[in-house]
Amino acid sequence: MGQFQLRAGEDFIRLGQVLKAVGMVDSGAEAKEVIQEGLVSVNGETETRRGRKLYSGDIVSYDGKELQIG
Repeated sequence: MGQFQLRAGEDFIRLGQVLKAVGMVDSGAEAKEVIQEGLVSVNGETETRRGRKLYSGDIVSYDGKELQIG
């Protein structure tokens, strides 16, 4: 499982931003598409809102990969 570290002073990151930041998708448009199609899950539940706030400890799954927010 990969890890994404929040920057100092940040409490959260949005789902679409983290998918792009770690290279799970190539663009914001692709992030929007895969999220709206129900292909991404957060903490084991399908998530269709790309603006979903992710906090430390959340786990994002997409395309057979998992990422923990730290």
